Amino acid sequence: MPTVKKSLPVTPKSVLWNPSFDQLGELIGKMPNAKWTEFGNYNVQTKVVARSKASTYVVTDHPENHSDQTIKREEGRRVAELQDAYIREQEMIVIEGFIGNDPKYRVSARLIIEASNANIAAMQKTLYFTPTEKELESFEPKLQVIYTPNLKMEGYPNDRLIAVDLDQYVTRVFNSDYFGESKKGGLRMWNQLIYQQSGLALHAGCKVIPVGDKKRVGMIVGLSGTGKTTTTFTTQNGSQPVQDDFVAWMPDGKVVATENGCFAKTFGLDPKYEPTIHKAVTCADSFLENVSQNGEKIDFFDTSHTQNGRAVFGMDKVDGAGDARELDRADFLLILNRNENIIPAVARLNPEQAAAYFMLGETKGTSAGGAEEAGKNLRVPGTNPFFPLLHGFQGNRFLELMSKNQIDVYVMNTGRVGGPDGDDRSMKVRIPHSSAVVKGIAEGTIEWTKDPDFGYEIATKVPGIEASDEGLLRPRALYEKQGRQDEYQSFVDRFKKERVAHLGTFPNLEEKILAAVR
Repeated sequence: MPTVKKSLPVTPKSVLWNPSFDQLGELIGKMPNAKWTEFGNYNVQTKVVARSKASTYVVTDHPENHSDQTIKREEGRRVAELQDAYIREQEMIVIEGFIGNDPKYRVSARLIIEASNANIAAMQKTLYFTPTEKELESFEPKLQVIYTPNLKMEGYPNDRLIAVDLDQYVTRVFNSDYFGESKKGGLRMWNQLIYQQSGLALHAGCKVIPVGDKKRVGMIVGLSGTGKTTTTFTTQNGSQPVQDDFVAWMPDGKVVATENGCFAKTFGLDPKYEPTIHKAVTCADSFLENVSQNGEKIDFFDTSHTQNGRAVFGMDKVDGAGDARELDRADFLLILNRNENIIPAVARLNPEQAAAYFMLGETKGTSAGGAEEAGKNLRVPGTNPFFPLLHGFQGNRFLELMSKNQIDVYVMNTGRVGGPDGDDRSMKVRIPHSSAVVKGIAEGTIEWTKDPDFGYEIATKVPGIEASDEGLLRPRALYEKQGRQDEYQSFVDRFKKERVAHLGTFPNLEEKILAAVR
C-alpha cells in the first residue's frame, strides 16, 4: 500500500499498489496460461496476439481533428461507467512510473490492471522509469491506462474496445490480454503531449555509434516487425543502443527517451545475428509473451501459435546500453522500408524528400499489426500507427524540425530486392548488409550517385558489401542484368503515381512535401 492515501478514478474491490517483481511473479505463477521456461522466467500465451487497431477509437465530438476512427463523448462516458462498475468488483494492480527519464521532459503515467493479468503489470513496470519512494508518495499521473482484459464490450469489433480520451489523458482497454495495448496506450497519449511541446514523437529506436573521437547519434524509424529493434541493437564500432521503440525529437534537435526497456519480437531470434537481444530475452528477469514452448523448452522459430512472439526486458540487461539523458542532438535518421522489388538497401534524401518518405511510411506489414496487416504492402504515415491527431501534422512538423536541425535522412530497405522470398532472381538484404550500411552512414564512407528515376541518391559503394551484392544497392542494374527492364519501369511508374495520390489524401500537408515525389 502507498504511504499516503491515493485516489483512483474508481474504487476496486482491492488494490495492490506498486507491487515488487517478486509479488508479481507469484501472481503470474497462478495464471493458467503462464508457463515456466528453461530461462527461469514466465511465458504467457494470450488469447489476443496483436494490437487491435479495428477496435481502437478516439473519444471526441470533433472527428475532423483526427485521422483515426472516433466515438462520441457520450459513448465514451457510457463505456467508462460500464468499466468502472466492473472494476468495483475486481482485484486490481496499480503500476506507476515515468515515460522518459529526463527531468525536463518525463511524464508521469499509471496503469490500472486486473490482478488476474499480472504479467501485463510486470511488463509495464519493466518499461516505466521507476519513481523514488518519495516521488511515489505524492505521485499524480498525467497519463492513465485503465485495463480490463476480461470485460467484453459488445457492439465493437471482436467485442473489444480501446477508447482513447485525449482530453482527459485516459485510455480504457476492454477484452484484450495483449500487453501491447498497455504499452501503446500510454505512448499514444504521450504522442500528443510531445506535439504540443513543438516536438514530434517518432516510432523509432536510437543508438550511438563511436566514430573516432566523436559519437554519432542515429534514430531508426520503422513499423513494428520491420527491423527497428534489430537495427538498433546490431553493433557497429561498439555502438550503444539507447532506445528501442519510441523517442521524441524536440525543436532543438535533442532526442528524448521514453522507456527503460524493450518489447522485442522473438520470432527467428538467432544468437549468431542478434546476440545482444538474445542474451536479454533469455535472462531470468525478462517476461515472454506468445513464444512457442514445449515443456520448459522455448522455440523462437516455431509459429504454431503466432509469429508475433514477444519479450520484455530492462535496458539494464542490454550490454553497453546508453542513457538518452547524455545525448545532445541526432545526426542521422533511417526510415525503414521492408520491400521486395526496387527499393535499394539504402537511399539518401534531401529535406523535402525526407518529409515525403517519412509521410509515405512504406513497408510490408507484419504480424505485429494483426492478420489484417501481415504480409500486405502498407503506407503508414511516419510508420507510426499511434499518432492520434491528423497525420498531415506529422509531415509538416517533420519538415519544420528538419529546417531547424542539420540531420541526414535515409531510406533503408530491410527486405529484398528483385522479388519476394522464393523468387531465385531476388536478393535478400541480410543483417550484415544493413549493419554495413549503418556503419557506412555513421563513418561517412558510402559513395553516392543520383538515381535517375526517383531523384534521391543511391550508393555505388558501401564498405562491407561485396561487388557481387551490388544489386542490393542499385536495383535498376539488377533488373537490367536479368532482362527485366520493363518490369522495373512499371514499378517506377506505379510508385510515382501511387505516392502522389497517397500524399494527396492529407489535405493539410505542405505542398513542397507532395512535390518531392512528383
